[in-house]
Amino acid sequence: MAKRIPLFAIYWDEADVKRVTEAISSGRNWAIGAHIKEFEDELARYTSTRYCVTFNSGTSGLHAALLAYGIGQGDEVIVPSFTFISTANAPLFVRARPVFADIEEETYALSAADVQEKITSRTKALLPIHYGGCPCHIKELKEVAEDNGLLLIEDAAEALGASVDGQLVGTFGDAAVLSFCQNKVLSTGEGGAVVTNSPSIYERLKLIRSHGRVENGDYFCSTERTDYVTLGYNFRMSNIVAALGISQLEKVDWLISLRRQKAAALAARLRDDVPAIVPHKPPNGYRHVYQMFTVQAPQRDELMCYLDERGITTKVYFEPVHMTRFYKDVLRYTDKLPITEKVAARVVTLPMYPTLAEEDITYIVDEIKHFYEMQGDDDRPKRIL
Repeated sequence: MAKRIPLFAIYWDEADVKRVTEAISSGRNWAIGAHIKEFEDELARYTSTRYCVTFNSGTSGLHAALLAYGIGQGDEVIVPSFTFISTANAPLFVRARPVFADIEEETYALSAADVQEKITSRTKALLPIHYGGCPCHIKELKEVAEDNGLLLIEDAAEALGASVDGQLVGTFGDAAVLSFCQNKVLSTGEGGAVVTNSPSIYERLKLIRSHGRVENGDYFCSTERTDYVTLGYNFRMSNIVAALGISQLEKVDWLISLRRQKAAALAARLRDDVPAIVPHKPPNGYRHVYQMFTVQAPQRDELMCYLDERGITTKVYFEPVHMTRFYKDVLRYTDKLPITEKVAARVVTLPMYPTLAEEDITYIVDEIKHFYEMQGDDDRPKRIL
């Protein structure tokens, strides 16, 4: 097979290589170093928050955020099932219980109405995601959280740079978690961060990520004695990774603009040529950064097999968490989430990355069109865009 279009491709340039090379060539400070604080400061500036703490993954950031806010045994955290499993697992890390609420069909994210129905006397926090780079109805969820005295922690792992009416996601709640995994808008391979405006949460997060140790400069280079004041973990991001993050952040707005251009071109072609396909479209005033490009498609599984045979990589994001073997058979969850299950049965994520070529967009659309022409498909969803 000559052509292969990946689901994602990481953009990198010589500036990235130079930054990382300089960090490695220093011969020291590979674990802890000045790049970490610089990356944190720049992320706080970019996200319009006061504080940022980096972590070795977004999952570690979720874990640390719940610990920092004192969520623990007996508490409940309302989460979506239509998400990567770490969102749902994070409450389990701190011995709390994830409670699933259904999604709504516009943003594929938590339904404020269903969240309200799931609140009990044990509910301590809401943990919504911004699906694929599209902001959720965060204003409505913020209102629910405030009306019920709950924490609002945004899982913004997929949505760095997204906004609602000009306000960046990650700034609506008490804190937000970012991810820099290899398929994200800003990539460091692996990595994450928590941003917040709370000085006390900032200090707790720093303790949690580094063994509960009070930070007094570079642990490996200082002769100063250190103290351990709480239980913590080794959740640190390395100085080398942070150097890459700084370089990636310098061009993130450009990378987002490329994603939005490619997504607009792909969506327009699909709407014109393949009416069976319904691209995910954000509400008015919502800035989608297209970390993923997801559509609803009839005969989804057959389409995916057909595209794979023609070198086009696709993936289902996401299979519902409450339907996984772990949650059904081990944790004994029996939830029925009709909108989640309906959407999850139809969605497929198509290739999307900043360097996606125009000829590849044409090839993707032509092959999808050919598939439905061969099927003689009449099972077409109503146009909702």
